[in-house]
Amino acid sequence: MAAEKKVRYAIVGVGDIAQEDMMPGVDHTGNSVITALVTSDPAKARELGEKYDVEATYTYEQFSEALRSGTFDAIYLATPNWRHAEFIVPALNAGIHVLTEKPMEVSTEQCRKILEAERAAKSAGGAKLMVAYRLHFEPATLATIDTIRSGDLGRITTFSSTFAQMVDPSNHRAHHGDLAGPVLDMGPYPVNAARYILEDEPTEVASAVGTKHPESGLPQDFYDTVAVTLRFPGERLAQFSVSYFGNTTNSLTAVGDKGTVVLDPCYMFGKPLEQTIAIKDDKSTKSFKNTDHFGGELKYFSDCILNNTDPEPDGEEGFADVRVLEGVLEALKTSAPVKLQTFTRTKRIDTAAQKQTLGAVSTPDLVDAKNPGKGVEKQPKN
Repeated sequence: MAAEKKVRYAIVGVGDIAQEDMMPGVDHTGNSVITALVTSDPAKARELGEKYDVEATYTYEQFSEALRSGTFDAIYLATPNWRHAEFIVPALNAGIHVLTEKPMEVSTEQCRKILEAERAAKSAGGAKLMVAYRLHFEPATLATIDTIRSGDLGRITTFSSTFAQMVDPSNHRAHHGDLAGPVLDMGPYPVNAARYILEDEPTEVASAVGTKHPESGLPQDFYDTVAVTLRFPGERLAQFSVSYFGNTTNSLTAVGDKGTVVLDPCYMFGKPLEQTIAIKDDKSTKSFKNTDHFGGELKYFSDCILNNTDPEPDGEEGFADVRVLEGVLEALKTSAPVKLQTFTRTKRIDTAAQKQTLGAVSTPDLVDAKNPGKGVEKQPKN
């Protein structure tokens, strides 16, 4: 039976997010296993191979060979964002399923290449593509969406969010300008949240303002802190700020004409997510147990592969965010509003079918990799 099978994964890019967050949780999914590693560092491959009992290892230059090797059914892609299409397109063309980190790519042009490969694979009944929107499976997020859909808060007219962290100036995220700055790195979270809270697509980047802080030690070739206002249909607004130079915080607020919901924290993991709902004078707070976000999304994707069902956060969902982030970068350059081309999302989150509750796992010692934040602690078991 399909439930007894396991999807074999190659981890492509074994930096901090793969080692710290995805690889530790693969085993307890019950339907997934790591069978190959793809990395530019042979020494890292050997050490991680011993740690996870993986014999098949390849360099990036050997990726074509890896796709023909028969050693894996799917890849988890955790390379730098601007290298996603480089691996997604040939993998899909070869019939290999792809779970890629977000953003899907760094431009809509590159995203369209991926979407074309996804459509071809789907029409051939072959490989599936999912973008790693781990919060689409997280209980507090899904409960918040259900609360909004219930109508208890009335019509949601305003969304606001802050996402900040202190990024180590030595981290690679600080050395590729806008390609790795907070807009493309952290921006997918509030943009995606605004879209699933308002269940619509923005029509305009009304404003985007950036600042640089020399005292941060970060290179001064990108804005380390950015504030954005988006227009949505129906005279609704979404505002958010992202920062590489701020005390760690991540919260969102959705305001309706009858009530308000706040998630704080809302994007990061390792601690319970806290939800506060206020309807007139009545206020209630609920804490949601910390879960394994990465193992949960992997379990869901493997179920989609084994049962031949289409994942919800597909290539179209990835494109939906990149079109907005591209507009934000353009607004930063021009200091002017940017109209976004008309776009309609064909599916939304299914809160009942997508909920995952795997328990959190401990963060292992990393091999030649480092978390981007300053003073980041290991994720605890829960």
